[in-house]
Amino acid sequence: MFGRSSLPDGALFLGLDSSTQSVKATVLNNDLIIVASETVNFDSDLPHYKTEGGVYRDPTDDGRIFSPTIMWVEALELLLEKLKLKIDFSKVVAVSGSGQQHGSVYWKKGGQAVLSSLDPSKSLVSQLKDAFSTMESPIWMDSSTTKQCREIENAVGGALELSKLTGSRAYERFTGPQIRKIYQTAPDVYENTERISLVSSFMASILIGCYASIDETDGAGMNLMDINKRTWSKTVLEATAPGLEQKLGNLAPAYAVAGGISPYFVERHQFDKNCLAIQWSGDNPNSLAGLTLNTPGDLAISLGTSDTVFGITAEAKPSLEGHVFPNPVEPDGYMVMLCYKNGSLTREDVRNQCAEKSWDVFNNYLEKTPPLNGGKLGFYYKDHEILPPLPVGFHRYIIENFSDSSPDNLTEREVQEFDSPSEVRAIVEGQMLSMRGHAERFGMPNPPKRIIATGGASSNESILESIAQIFGCPVFTVERPDSASLGAALRAAHGWMCNKEGGFVPISCMYMGNLEKTSLGAKLAVQAPGDAEDMELLKKYTLLMKKRMEIERRLVEKIGRV
Repeated sequence: MFGRSSLPDGALFLGLDSSTQSVKATVLNNDLIIVASETVNFDSDLPHYKTEGGVYRDPTDDGRIFSPTIMWVEALELLLEKLKLKIDFSKVVAVSGSGQQHGSVYWKKGGQAVLSSLDPSKSLVSQLKDAFSTMESPIWMDSSTTKQCREIENAVGGALELSKLTGSRAYERFTGPQIRKIYQTAPDVYENTERISLVSSFMASILIGCYASIDETDGAGMNLMDINKRTWSKTVLEATAPGLEQKLGNLAPAYAVAGGISPYFVERHQFDKNCLAIQWSGDNPNSLAGLTLNTPGDLAISLGTSDTVFGITAEAKPSLEGHVFPNPVEPDGYMVMLCYKNGSLTREDVRNQCAEKSWDVFNNYLEKTPPLNGGKLGFYYKDHEILPPLPVGFHRYIIENFSDSSPDNLTEREVQEFDSPSEVRAIVEGQMLSMRGHAERFGMPNPPKRIIATGGASSNESILESIAQIFGCPVFTVERPDSASLGAALRAAHGWMCNKEGGFVPISCMYMGNLEKTSLGAKLAVQAPGDAEDMELLKKYTLLMKKRMEIERRLVEKIGRV
């Protein structure tokens, strides 16, 4: 039997997370207890890039959102310098990581040669600044590729066919449509590109000093991989851009070794020369690992820059909504996910306008307004939304006849504004009602056995209470809201063990029976609704959810971005 005892005494496992607004590190010891963590925030720690929320919005191209590739490199350097003061890098036996999903990096011809000959006396930024065919990395917030999405879907027989093949219909943020747009609008950039990396495989490439493979789980977020065969789909590659397979390289399982640590990091940061870099993966798959989500009845809700809802399943059943990815820690299984673009930044927007820019005031409003908000329903889209596909805009309704027990008898009246406390509750309830409605439509458990909440807003007790009331189940939280870097550290240990054993071993073997003694255990934050009053409230939320989905459907028919 494997377990924590199989991990070498004194060993450290480093998990990195390159997200939209920051890079983070979490370090686990051989008992899977967090011993150090560190963060570099792009806006505040690297102000010379002048990003807002870690990104640039192109005012001349509607929906085009990107980040400067070299900023991620500089952030990694700064993070390691800060972390070096807390841990001894020579004790790190394996490192893995998490990258914001879908974002892409374009290495120019000769990039591999630059990577493999890095000089440890010089910074990464100074040596990599000219290694890219474009300095602008499209990211998951981008929604400028509607035309390319339709072209790819049409080429393979429609949106449902593409979903059956790749796990998702074409989404504007997915990497395939982004690559097609670059091929069409900047053919010189595409021609001069030697390798296309995801954010995850890009950061892994820096660590190993050569191009790292894209892992199968993050690769499923590109609209390019056959979800069942876990190989590039020639049909979709041909529909996307010529000569693409060569630029993508091979796929690898998430638990595989990407390579040994580059001599650059051995000499500059005193890593051990035998330190292994395990395949990086996407942030949501890493969160799934970090939350130890391994029961089909459980759901996770990640409340970050984007809000996501995800769970696990034994079989892939792709549809026109949501996503199916390979499970990063169970080779035969899958993870299912819904993604919302308007997450924490949109909540912050309402906080700034209605709650004096204070979370304390925001929470006070949330607590003093009654559940159901007197029938006030809000739709808040600071950015073009993914789910549902609606443009920037704000829609507010008051639901009448709310004492009635049938959604058919509920009528709505559109209004221009709510008072500030109602606005606060409307955004929180609106987001959670949408999650529940779409999760049920996608076939996720209803009600879930439990929800594990993660991401920055999961430390907000008022929001957690709303989740429990609306979904009708207990809500758990984990020790660290940044479960992506925690999951990456756990995957570093898991990959190290798989390599030692010469093949895949179940990740649960590492903590089974000892979960509460590690930093991985989830703790009950809000109990499930229990008494008659709670159940009556849940019934009313179910009515409100159905009404919201009906209004949403009409909005999509009228102004949708499909």
